[in-house]
Amino acid sequence: MTAKNSFAAALKTVRKARGLSQEAFSDVSSRTYMSSLERSLKSPTLSKVAELCEVMDIHPLTLLTLAYAGGSERKTDQLLAQVRQELASVLDQEHDAP
Repeated sequence: MTAKNSFAAALKTVRKARGLSQEAFSDVSSRTYMSSLERSLKSPTLSKVAELCEVMDIHPLTLLTLAYAGGSERKTDQLLAQVRQELASVLDQEHDAP
């Protein structure tokens, strides 16, 4: 499954888990746009992801984690460990930069 398809599936999963209809996003997008996102026909901008997540009352990283881990607890743990390690590395290098 591609990242685009995984994002679409994660978006639909979270929306349904929160008991929201596509119309519930009318303040940030149209139902047609939501449908296009959930069918992998369009890709949202980062700011649009933040807006959608605000409606669903989740952090954008939660949605992206679900997209990349596919709902597997084991993959989620591995992914979060990788992210922690990469963040630590980047932040360490940032502090060491002249």
